[in-house]
Amino acid sequence: MDIPSWFQSAIQRRLDYVSARIERHPDLHKYRVEEEKAFEALFSETDKTQWPEFMEWEDKHHYKLALENERLYLQGMRDGVQLVVALLSDPFTPAAAYCAKEAGISASAASEAEAEC
Repeated sequence: MDIPSWFQSAIQRRLDYVSARIERHPDLHKYRVEEEKAFEALFSETDKTQWPEFMEWEDKHHYKLALENERLYLQGMRDGVQLVVALLSDPFTPAAAYCAKEAGISASAASEAEAEC
């Protein structure tokens, strides 16, 4: 099952928005400060000429982690969509019966209508 590009784009925008909010969340400020202090302590005695190589590695490492997390998120969305479709297409599941009831039709009529499509 392929997810439409507009849906992937919407998910990407939502992911970007949520990520930006998390980065600025005040509850995480304490942890950002602790991280900065630990980083400075780690590199306070090191040769500053090696920093560009480390920074390049760190950028690549974080980018790789971000891509992995994004793919995990998108796969979770795909799995969720497939689960919802499967549950709603089976007339014997409570979810399908509920949706049919809300639509004002019986579950058997809903499955017959789906079979005709």
